[in-house]
Amino acid sequence: MDDKEIEAAVAEAIADPKRLGELLQHLRSKDDNIRFTSFTIVFAVSQRHPTILYPHWDFFVNLLTDTNNYRQFIAIRILAHLTKVDKENKFEEIFEKYYGILEGEKTMTAAHLVGNSGIIAQAKPLLEPAITGKLLSIDTLHKGKQKELIKGYALVAFSDYFQDASNKPAILAFARKLIKSTSPKTAKKAKEFLQQWDA
Repeated sequence: MDDKEIEAAVAEAIADPKRLGELLQHLRSKDDNIRFTSFTIVFAVSQRHPTILYPHWDFFVNLLTDTNNYRQFIAIRILAHLTKVDKENKFEEIFEKYYGILEGEKTMTAAHLVGNSGIIAQAKPLLEPAITGKLLSIDTLHKGKQKELIKGYALVAFSDYFQDASNKPAILAFARKLIKSTSPKTAKKAKEFLQQWDA
């Protein structure tokens, strides 16, 4: 879908609750094309009009605990954006469930969870210390083999909220260690991070 098609689809979803409901159900489709197209539209709605999706919070929490990794991926990304309008503090109730995914073995879900943590830290400043603690503990929390790659996503998240971070020294120390990361991508991100923030 190009940008114009996405814009039109988002407008339709916002105007028609029935259409939005169809898109949500299609997120569970076994057809990759249907699922991906629906995710593209619903994700755009979450970015631009999160209040439209907030009433469906429980739907995404259910996806978060799904055994299908792609459905978890969908929930991880959309729930992050819904924290911007979470006036009922629902995310606080699922904090451990959400970050429990980091403790698994799957690289994709863990990496995207970590990468989207900056959005959550900005939306939920009282949770920032706990979020930072999770990201600094990737070595001990994650059970998979691609820890170095996931740490690169942590640097992206830290960049989102470093100015307001409660433990800047620990984050900088984390980044300095990653200059020699076995992941070339992460090592590059570490150098860029330190160039920007370690002045």
